[in-house]
Amino acid sequence: MNELILLVEDDEQIHEMIATHLKKEGYRVVSAFDGHEAIALFSQKKIDLILLDLMLPSSNGIDIVQSIRKESLLPILIMSAKDSDVDKALGLGFGADDYIGKPFSLIEMTARVNAALRRSNQYSKTDSAKQENKLAVLDLIIDLDNFTVLKDGKEISLTAKEFQILSLLAAHPNHVFTKGQLFERVWKDTYYGDDNVINVHIRRLRSKIEDDPSTPTYIKTIWGIGYKMELKK
Repeated sequence: MNELILLVEDDEQIHEMIATHLKKEGYRVVSAFDGHEAIALFSQKKIDLILLDLMLPSSNGIDIVQSIRKESLLPILIMSAKDSDVDKALGLGFGADDYIGKPFSLIEMTARVNAALRRSNQYSKTDSAKQENKLAVLDLIIDLDNFTVLKDGKEISLTAKEFQILSLLAAHPNHVFTKGQLFERVWKDTYYGDDNVINVHIRRLRSKIEDDPSTPTYIKTIWGIGYKMELKK
């Protein structure tokens, strides 16, 4: 456990009590006593969770939540003596992940912090796994889960075989595939030397992904051998 928590609380006695307890629990803590300090520390450090008092001298906690939510989805837990349903709804509605009404026990606070970090870490792992199942080649993004291809953010419509050819080449950049290897990997059949099928699919694929199909920048022809995905434009 080495997560960094930004503690934003203007009452020095409460601040010290919470910070000391969090450090004993194994967390690192950075302290802010008003909204300006909080935003500055958020910008300067890699914060894992924010524990935020709702009522602050220079700005209220809702403003801080809104500001941070424009840039990050990190967990934000609001602490406040204002424990009405309206205040809870306001805090959660503007992007906070949880609400702890003062006074609260340090055990309850720690449990909520732990739960919020677990959810955040699980989301990050899932998101990373999704990202890992995408191939990026120059300005192409190939999504292997959804079978989609984006170029400069715009979707390109490919047939199943075109997508398979592109994915295979992109997964092995600068590796030269013979026409026979492409046919056997994509069509799952024995190659008998008929180049026409491969040539037609490569030509159609280039017409969709290349700026100038006659001078391709992605799929390069290696004369007498086959094709490769070029990484340099």
